[in-house]
Amino acid sequence: MARQPVIDRASNSSWIAGPSRSQDASDAVVVRAEGVGRTFGRRVVLDGLDLEIREGEFLALLGRSGSGKSTLLRAFAGLDDGIEGRAVVPARRAVVFQDARLLPWARVLDNVVLGLRGADAHRRGRAALDEVELLAHERDWPKTLSGGEAQRVALARALAREPALLLLDEPFGALDALTRIRMHALLAGLCARHRPAVLLVTHDVDEAILLADRVAVLTDGRISLDATVEIDEPRRRADRRFAALRSRLLAELGVDEDIEAHRTPITTHQPLH
Repeated sequence: MARQPVIDRASNSSWIAGPSRSQDASDAVVVRAEGVGRTFGRRVVLDGLDLEIREGEFLALLGRSGSGKSTLLRAFAGLDDGIEGRAVVPARRAVVFQDARLLPWARVLDNVVLGLRGADAHRRGRAALDEVELLAHERDWPKTLSGGEAQRVALARALAREPALLLLDEPFGALDALTRIRMHALLAGLCARHRPAVLLVTHDVDEAILLADRVAVLTDGRISLDATVEIDEPRRRADRRFAALRSRLLAELGVDEDIEAHRTPITTHQPLH
């Protein structure tokens, strides 16, 4: 018998996994996936996947192209009706995609507060724009923004929803290298301040190690490696622990680091300048 799709949206900011767990924030499970599956025709993309993300935890998800990373993120976002298994997620969720997806006919602030309800919607929108250092652009049109500015607006739109779960689908993949560095610092600061649970889907191994508390690798529809990032802040690529974890993740992804070192930098995309 096929598994039945169940996507539970918790009404609180967290869901406690079982009576034996403590009530400490570090033990509060915000996301729990149990036996999550997804097929497209005869192709199995997610195959009975199990995963937990705790309150305030930043999880980066790596995998080869087509491995199902974005499919899992869409499942947690409630954007895929074909998911089987069980996923418990918070009701307050927000998604940032690689494309900022701003409405070109709406000004920046109107994009940020789109869909927000309540008398304080504009106050929340302005506060979020202030956090990403774009409050002065609240009346601008999206077409006047740079790529990095557009992504900062997308982040502000997510923050204005005060999410318990922030879902990031390669949000920096189309940015140039210098802008990505600045966005990494901005995102790290925002996450430290607001403490949402975060799922970052990325192809960039270095980005995953720099930002995440844990890095997981998706292989053949399941999590094949789940590693805690035990590297002091600020994290440096020259740190031997950084290099060791990078090598371990690349090996899990099937990348021969010695061969790739003579080709191109180890990511699966090139920044768009």
